[in-house]
Amino acid sequence: MSSLLMPKATAVWLIDNTTLTFEQISEFCNLHVLEVQAIADGDVGQGILGFDPILNGQLTQKEIDNCCNDTTLSLKKSSSSLPENKNKGPKYIPLARRGDKPDAIAWIVKNHPEVKNNQISKLIGTTKDTIEKIRTRSHWNISNITAKHPVLLSLCTQEDLENAIIKAGGSIETNNDEN
Repeated sequence: MSSLLMPKATAVWLIDNTTLTFEQISEFCNLHVLEVQAIADGDVGQGILGFDPILNGQLTQKEIDNCCNDTTLSLKKSSSSLPENKNKGPKYIPLARRGDKPDAIAWIVKNHPEVKNNQISKLIGTTKDTIEKIRTRSHWNISNITAKHPVLLSLCTQEDLENAIIKAGGSIETNNDEN
């Protein structure tokens, strides 16, 4: 289950607007029961505005009503019909590991030359100019570049690499040579 958005504010709203038990609220909001009780007493969270979990789609009124009527039930977070937010594009690579990118590019160029430069650019997070220089072996540091698997260098996921290879018309071998 993904984490709840603004758990204390949600707890404030549930305390003020429902007859749920402190245990039900603490379990749903991932807070300690004593913390929920302190919020209800006004000892903790003074000035926190309640955050309606129904309006933001984390709960349904039916779920709240069911749990109010039966204190043995636990609140279940609503499942969203929206697709998961998948971040497209390269992730952040620390400065110390950016030197691994040419090695990863060399591995892709060597083992899957059918993958286009723009696909490699998106996959590894580098420029098309760098990829072209490695392909033509005119990169300034070509003598020190050794082909290394980009997944092992944590520059991309295996799934993203396989999708790029398949999109380029290549085939995935079950026994990939890691170097």
